[in-house]
Amino acid sequence: MDDLMNVVDWSRWQFALTAMYHWLFVPLTLGISVIVAIMETIYYRTKSERWLAITKFWMLLFGINFAIGVATGIILEFEFGTNWSNYSWFVGDIFGAPLAIEGLLAFFMESTFIAVMFFGWKKVSRGFHLTATWLTAIGASLSALWILIANAWMQYPVGMEFDPAQMRNVMDDFFALVLSPVAIHKFLHAVLSGWTLAGVFVIGVSCWFLFKKRNRRFAIDSMKVGAWVGFAGILLTLWSGDGSAVDVARVQPMKLAAMEGLYDGKCGQEIVAVGLLNPKKTVLNDEDEFIAKITIPYGLSFLATHNPHAFVPGINDLINGIELTEAGDTIRTDSYAERIAIGKKAHMALRAYDKASKDGNAEAMAAAASQLKANYKYFGYGYLDSPYEAIPPVAMTFYAFHIMVLFGGYLLLFFVAMLWMLYRKNEWLENRWVQLIGMATIPIVWICSECGWVTAEVGRQPWIIEGIMPTRAAISDISTVTIQVTFWMFAAVFTALLAAEICIMLREISKGSKTDYERIKD
Repeated sequence: MDDLMNVVDWSRWQFALTAMYHWLFVPLTLGISVIVAIMETIYYRTKSERWLAITKFWMLLFGINFAIGVATGIILEFEFGTNWSNYSWFVGDIFGAPLAIEGLLAFFMESTFIAVMFFGWKKVSRGFHLTATWLTAIGASLSALWILIANAWMQYPVGMEFDPAQMRNVMDDFFALVLSPVAIHKFLHAVLSGWTLAGVFVIGVSCWFLFKKRNRRFAIDSMKVGAWVGFAGILLTLWSGDGSAVDVARVQPMKLAAMEGLYDGKCGQEIVAVGLLNPKKTVLNDEDEFIAKITIPYGLSFLATHNPHAFVPGINDLINGIELTEAGDTIRTDSYAERIAIGKKAHMALRAYDKASKDGNAEAMAAAASQLKANYKYFGYGYLDSPYEAIPPVAMTFYAFHIMVLFGGYLLLFFVAMLWMLYRKNEWLENRWVQLIGMATIPIVWICSECGWVTAEVGRQPWIIEGIMPTRAAISDISTVTIQVTFWMFAAVFTALLAAEICIMLREISKGSKTDYERIKD
């Protein structure tokens, strides 16, 4: 068992390492591709050589980031086969479909038109080149769409049925998978947050130009596009985040409880604005949840249900079987102990089906299949030995969520302030403190973005498929040493790739700041 858990833990660490590095590149690709397309649209309409130069500069930075992101993304997908082969077998027919569509449609679309973007200048018409740039941006978002549909299905499995004859799940409703509200909100939240991140990136780099007192007009024009895209992005991210919060409350209530460090819920539940968790608190003691906290009255009830007086269950409530329905109603359902017992019945029925199948006993097969179907909704709980195993890491989920929210609030103020200075107090942009804040916001927005992924993925533990399969049942039959070796290999390679991107980016930004764009006429 100890070796099994070592394999699980190291596999999780390896996947987390790959995903976190990959997510450093994805949101910038999603956002800056849109910014570049808008800049080229301005060039197309104005025929200004200055806007052509601006477009090419940011397009170059987009290309550098895109290349590194592809390298990490390919490794990420291969890990489902190398480290999580039981998972791939169990749900491959469902999970593989959106990934296949992403590869066949979106990725090839990006790959085709990105070539026209970079090598098509003066070889195709301006209109065709602009179309290729927009199709590259659309392709990047479509690529994210299908990947996020697959991820959302792991958080909220729908559109499937378990086939005991194949010992795996099969898809029975493709559109339930694609049109899941969790998938829609997750896609919008991720892509729009990419707009936010790219907007900050463009503003921060432009602030460097201003700090070096070079290419002021180039920097201001770039900042205007970046600020408007980023401002639209943060507003829409907040809106889509509200939808995601309602989804989490209804289909992943344990994640919501961990996000708020909430052990015992109530009607009119307040939300924690800032808090310091008590590290001694567990479900098995009566310690206070927080050492210190600042709360907003009725906030969590409103966030979860849009009703400030609604009941929001905590960790203890959920373990005891009190939760919200998808319609937002409070109900008493099966406790986690009961779910474990029901899940184990489902496992026994599956083993009975397998034995009957080998014996050729059709009647016993039908009886076992009926028993399995009746108990399958808690199939994943059958792998657990205790209700407390279903509790995610509370501290990591809580702090990641609150850092994301606090930094998100800061970013909203940041874009409002930047737009105000760009259009009303232009001279303030010459202030060294303003320029330093602009540059310092670049790491802040990346931390905010990474914390969002930590919240989503750590908050759903121990499940790789919510309620259906825990991570410890999804792994491949490989040794801990193999994973440890590849973990450190990937860590070295990814760090080298990140260092390479940063060095190349800084070199190109430095070259751009030294290029005299001011001489280029409209």
